[in-house]
Amino acid sequence: MFEAMNVIPRPELESRWAKVRRFLAETAPEAGGLLAFSRLNIYYLAGTLGTGCFWLPLSGEPLLLTRKGAHRAALESPTLRTATYKSFKDLEGLAADAGVPFPEVLAAEVTALSWQLGQMLSERLPGRRFLGGDLVLNLAQSLKSEYELGILRLAGERHHQALHDILPQALKPGMNEREISHLCWQVFFTLGHQGLMRMSAFGEEIFLGHVSAGDSGNYPSAYNGPLGVRGEHPASPYMGYAGKVWNLGQPLALDIGFALEGYCTDKTQLLWAGTEESIPDEVRAAHSFCMDVQAWAAENLRPGSVPSHLWSHCRDWAERAGFGAGFMGLGANKVPFLGHGIGLAIDGYPAIARGFDRPLEEGMVLALEPKQGIPGLGMVGVENTFEVTASGGKCITGDDYRMICIA
Repeated sequence: MFEAMNVIPRPELESRWAKVRRFLAETAPEAGGLLAFSRLNIYYLAGTLGTGCFWLPLSGEPLLLTRKGAHRAALESPTLRTATYKSFKDLEGLAADAGVPFPEVLAAEVTALSWQLGQMLSERLPGRRFLGGDLVLNLAQSLKSEYELGILRLAGERHHQALHDILPQALKPGMNEREISHLCWQVFFTLGHQGLMRMSAFGEEIFLGHVSAGDSGNYPSAYNGPLGVRGEHPASPYMGYAGKVWNLGQPLALDIGFALEGYCTDKTQLLWAGTEESIPDEVRAAHSFCMDVQAWAAENLRPGSVPSHLWSHCRDWAERAGFGAGFMGLGANKVPFLGHGIGLAIDGYPAIARGFDRPLEEGMVLALEPKQGIPGLGMVGVENTFEVTASGGKCITGDDYRMICIA
């Protein structure tokens, strides 16, 4: 009676399994396969946002194991073998019955399980030894296929249209942050934004993004990003505050992601309330510096470049240029990274940060977000999403990074 709204092609799924197996053999060679538990990684591997787990052996046909949603999985993943379970203790028998029994050592998606569930898994599968498989999944997802890049490019095109072409025509000084947030939602939804965006880090959430007028850009934040935000309420510190008005002589930072068919792009558009001539020299210089940093980093988003080296170069550059205090946030808002991978989650692998020493590969997609906090005024800067190519980063979220003036 029902038809699937979309089905990821079988060759695409097989290419994803091959990437996971490649990185499993490289980073966890003892493991005979991988168990994924988060709904996002199940979607990546199976094409359905299942509740349960996905068993990918080193060889042989994988198995989608669902606790609920078997009928939907049959629609959206028609070529996959599936089974239903009630308890972790059922998994071993189901895998054996399918001809892909669990080995002695398994990789598992650790961050997707609470402490309670992790202990329960170990208890229900005695005699098995588990290794962390999160890096394996991060590495596989970081290398986008042409199928994925097609979705991301379309998302980026619509993203730029919303933030650069449409919204500046509708915004005006005197509006409060909440009014601006609602207008952003209206434009984004009209262009196909799916509404839901996801983050992979434990406990992180996102709703629309940050709408920060004036000193909201430096407002104390617990979010792992440089841009401050007052937000709706202490219980929902996202979008914008009805009590904060965007006034003349203030920047407005719209740091908002766009999500399409599960994939996200990231972009920040800066607007200035006033004429071009009214922009203070300090603001103009800070924003220009951020554009220069983005341009240099993008030029170096090539296969073989090392993310930690890109970060240290830009951090040291900011210090030498006199922008060290506000670069990537003021005070406690400062973050130790320049950008991040992006795809099914906003906060993808790798980060442009210390400790990320694995060279970039072609097909990775990253958001670069150099920003500069200015005391008493707010935050300026840019953010855009780039593909890693042999000739450097290719921006998929527009090509105009200037601050837009609205008098």
